[in-house]
Amino acid sequence: MAFPSRSLPGHFRQGSTTSNPHAQSTGQSSALQARINEKKAELDNLKELRDLSAAVAGQMEALEQKLSTLSDGTEAIATVLGNWHNVLRAINMASAKIPQPRDTDDSQSSAQEGPVPVPLPQTLVRIPTEHAPTLQAHAENAMENEQNSSITP
Repeated sequence: MAFPSRSLPGHFRQGSTTSNPHAQSTGQSSALQARINEKKAELDNLKELRDLSAAVAGQMEALEQKLSTLSDGTEAIATVLGNWHNVLRAINMASAKIPQPRDTDDSQSSAQEGPVPVPLPQTLVRIPTEHAPTLQAHAENAMENEQNSSITP
């Protein structure tokens, strides 16, 4: 019965043919040292990859938060734009009720004495303006801070 022949790894074959055992261990140690250096370089690259991946993950989370804010803002704008129809309809209704001056003889005779004031409609919306400069400065600071945070990585 014949057994199939197997080839042996290179370091086993070298040992049987080399007559100097010290030369063999030096060759193995230099090969092992090269392999160790290769693995250290690979480990350094993996550590760098891990750090860069963590940085990308952090940036993606920040982006997700900003997109969430943008989405909320978009919904608010859509609500405001949806209400404009009602606002314009209310303005139209108020404008239709403005009294028109009558073209009678009384108004002509009073026009000679002085202009007759035309009554204006009631104010539909009252906007307080005493806090406007403070609100404007606050809004500008918020915009500046947002621009600065988007510039820094």
